[in-house]
Amino acid sequence: MLLTPYSFTFSAMASHCEVRVYAPDEAAARGWSDAAIGEVRRIETKYSRYRDDSVTTAINRAAGGNAISVDAETAGLLDFAAELHAQSDGAFDLTSGVLRRAWDFKAGRIPSQATLDQLLPRVGWSKIDWRSPTLRLRDEMEIDFGGIGKEYASDRAAAIIVEMGGRHGLVNLGGDVRVIGPHADGRAWRVAVQDPRGELGTTIAHLNVAHGAMATSGDYERYFVHEGRRYSHLLDPRTGWPVEHWRTVSVVAPLCIAAGACATVAMLSPVENALTFLEQQSVRYLAIDSEGRRHSK
Repeated sequence: MLLTPYSFTFSAMASHCEVRVYAPDEAAARGWSDAAIGEVRRIETKYSRYRDDSVTTAINRAAGGNAISVDAETAGLLDFAAELHAQSDGAFDLTSGVLRRAWDFKAGRIPSQATLDQLLPRVGWSKIDWRSPTLRLRDEMEIDFGGIGKEYASDRAAAIIVEMGGRHGLVNLGGDVRVIGPHADGRAWRVAVQDPRGELGTTIAHLNVAHGAMATSGDYERYFVHEGRRYSHLLDPRTGWPVEHWRTVSVVAPLCIAAGACATVAMLSPVENALTFLEQQSVRYLAIDSEGRRHSK
């Protein structure tokens, strides 16, 4: 069967997104793409912290009150977050979103230690009572699925296309890429790695991915420079301050949610700890540390 490449772009989760598929005709390609995009929008709607009707908002509203019951999909994400928290020695923490109230990366404002000290008691996965499927947050605590939501959506969108018959293509949600399968001729997809110190769109490498996923975490996504020091949006939930171990970490793994989690945990960890963690996960990676040194496998 002759397959033709098609590409569809859209915006979601504050990102430029794309679905690329090989299909027998445009109608099939558009049907697959529409279904995948619909799944991304469903997940965005369900877990957005900005919507009054989202699961995230309902959980956070109940903080300090009775435990609430969550559905199976949400329970799976919470279990995954709990596992990441344990594996990262607390560096990955779904409750750390409250720290954004202290940091204003648009204005380039550095918070006082006193401001952070007021927020830190509201951070900590260990303070949550999570006994699937019931969850209870302490008063004034909140969770934010932003650290895993986009990667999960990429996986789900790709799964929808496979269910509908697609075998070659990818879903790219702002750099979180889930590959459905190689090009129709068997070639792997070449996924670009952004230069963390270059202009937007400049690359330092390409990683070949025929199956699985690639995700990148970097200190260039949201940051400001004050008196020669770079302050990125990647905050250590234990201190409230930005981490400075890495410029960028890209990971290739079977699932996008796994690749993204590994990249984020590595970014939040000192160099030797991060490299040990990545080796233990048996994933491919390309990482640039704070001194510009390249590490890869």
